[in-house]
Amino acid sequence: MKMDNIFNKDFWINEWENDTKDDTYHVHKGFSTCEYWDKAAATYDQNNKEIKNRRLEKTMAIFKKNNLLFEGMTVLEIGCGTGTVAIELAKQGAQVTALDFSKGMLEKFKQDITPDIGKNITVLNQDWHKIEINAKGWEKKFDFVIAFMSPGVATPESFFKMMRCSKKGCAIRGWAAKRNHPILSDLWKIIMGTPLEDKPQSILYKLNLLFSLGFFPEITFDTIEWEQTASVEEELGRQMAFFKKVSKKADIELEKIIRPYLERISTDDYIVRKHKGLTALAVWDMASRYP
Repeated sequence: MKMDNIFNKDFWINEWENDTKDDTYHVHKGFSTCEYWDKAAATYDQNNKEIKNRRLEKTMAIFKKNNLLFEGMTVLEIGCGTGTVAIELAKQGAQVTALDFSKGMLEKFKQDITPDIGKNITVLNQDWHKIEINAKGWEKKFDFVIAFMSPGVATPESFFKMMRCSKKGCAIRGWAAKRNHPILSDLWKIIMGTPLEDKPQSILYKLNLLFSLGFFPEITFDTIEWEQTASVEEELGRQMAFFKKVSKKADIELEKIIRPYLERISTDDYIVRKHKGLTALAVWDMASRYP
């Protein structure tokens, strides 16, 4: 790689777009549907260790350090999921617009909105890729725009659109190293016929693209590890939604492969899913750019 490329925006955009040709993109594609996240919602936020792994206290401290946490601020969260971050920001006095394309995730989110913060949160069931920010009047509307572990900003176009909505700052969180997910790995090898190659994708391209644009985000890394418990039927729904997107097999053929595997690894009709990996958080000031 030529040193000049490190500071070349077009180089990193091209690298990011070319990455969609390998297995990393195919893995990501399985996580990019409403159906997958609707099925996954039932197993989220089951225990304190899972919630602790969101690093909320540490994250809020970083926001405050960067002058991006203050009373009355406006926040847009892209891919809010079950609302853990949005709720914490609302408790800190922020006015949060939280959107997600998964109705299942948002239903879980709404259950946790208490009356004292209800006026601080607007929940939208929308797909970030389909939103026209000019039509909504969102160009530079929000003080702070965030996207944590979100497939919504998995392309250069959607990432630039995110930044165009911000007046003050942005933050992203994503996988920064290969994830450990044994169930998916086993099923991938059976269904796709190759070993699972799930390398970190867009977070690294986002970081390099930011550097090429003259931004120098504050970056922190966290190792996360927790367990989720799902019934065989819940896990079947999730895995079916994933592999319907990435494979060419018919639904009936997929179920004949996935169900026996899940029943074999289950105990009393339940499965423990283990999550482990390295995440990166990047926070940057939209006004601070080096020439």
